[in-house]
Amino acid sequence: MLRLPLVIVAVLFALPSAALAEEKNAAAADTCRVYLGTYTGAKSKGIYLAELDVKTGALSPAVVAAEVASPSFLAIHPTQKFLYAVNEITEGGKKRGGVTAFAVDAASGKLKMLNQQPSGGDGPCHIVVDKAGKNALIANYGGGSCGVLPILEDGKLGPMSSLRQHEGSGAIPARQQGPHAHSINLDAANRFAFVADLGLDKVLVYRFDAGKGTITPSDPPFAAVAPGAGPRHFAFHPSGKQAYVINEMNLTVTAFNYDAAGGVLKEFQTLSTLPKDAKGEDFSTAEVVVHPSGRFLYGSNRGHNTIAVFAIDQSTGKLTPVQHQGEGIKTPRNFNIDPTGMWLLVANQSGDSVVVLKIDQATGALKPTGQAIEVPSPVCVRFLMPKA
Repeated sequence: MLRLPLVIVAVLFALPSAALAEEKNAAAADTCRVYLGTYTGAKSKGIYLAELDVKTGALSPAVVAAEVASPSFLAIHPTQKFLYAVNEITEGGKKRGGVTAFAVDAASGKLKMLNQQPSGGDGPCHIVVDKAGKNALIANYGGGSCGVLPILEDGKLGPMSSLRQHEGSGAIPARQQGPHAHSINLDAANRFAFVADLGLDKVLVYRFDAGKGTITPSDPPFAAVAPGAGPRHFAFHPSGKQAYVINEMNLTVTAFNYDAAGGVLKEFQTLSTLPKDAKGEDFSTAEVVVHPSGRFLYGSNRGHNTIAVFAIDQSTGKLTPVQHQGEGIKTPRNFNIDPTGMWLLVANQSGDSVVVLKIDQATGALKPTGQAIEVPSPVCVRFLMPKA
């Protein structure tokens, strides 16, 4: 009888399980989890979860990942173990804001609530987690403020460690009677935070200390846009040399050169997000996203119901219009690009759906795929790609 050495026997028995593990990891890499923030009401229950096939663009039906009040904007922790949502809440006729922490179930993707903290102002509308995973930074639209909530070791949120109240008004009293912080973003170095304030026509700049969880006004403390522009959302170019803000009220996008050493933004271009022949009094912009390659920029037009596509000059950061894609789009409150850079998913707030568009890797142009799923009042799209 042939006797095999124990080492060879162990290897032979290990091969099937190793092969299965490799096959499982390959399958996991073909799909990406998609978390969808919504406004709750008659239809929506909270945060929804779907799966995107990154090879085909197929999107699975959405299921409820967690029931929570109006989780309008989401952020995922760098470890992928936690997810955070701002909650726009009205109780007893009074508006208030909250932030909820969730643990992500690695197997199912479902969310388990950990705790909640006040957002520091009314109408929280945007949240990011810093690069070190130590803090969640929040923008409060109604309250016109921004703040920092420490993230504890177990993923829970601690009491607010820093809060900044904006002051002033803008050129259009009906919309800019006071400050309206609409988004908050961090630079690649995790040193500066940028808050687009629609009410002030400014992108305010703060020095950020991740260790202390504080934000303090930088010098200069802001970059201004045109009066009545209404800056809303903000995105960096992957190179870190340029940044872009989309202006809600005058439907433009403004390009800045960025001095990373001092956290300074300098405008060099502003252009419309609409075609030349577009007309409509109820039009407004919403989201702006730079493609992972850095070659294209996308912005959403509500009312006009299109995604505007721009090519980015790689030496200067200058934008050139490419396309306005409107098929299957209705009130595109938010959209996002999957980690592979192949697919753009649009949250149709009043269309109660999420649609998938394919990105032409040569031109940046968007092509409808016919893929769409039902999601009630979707307003935020966030991806979680399994780690290799």
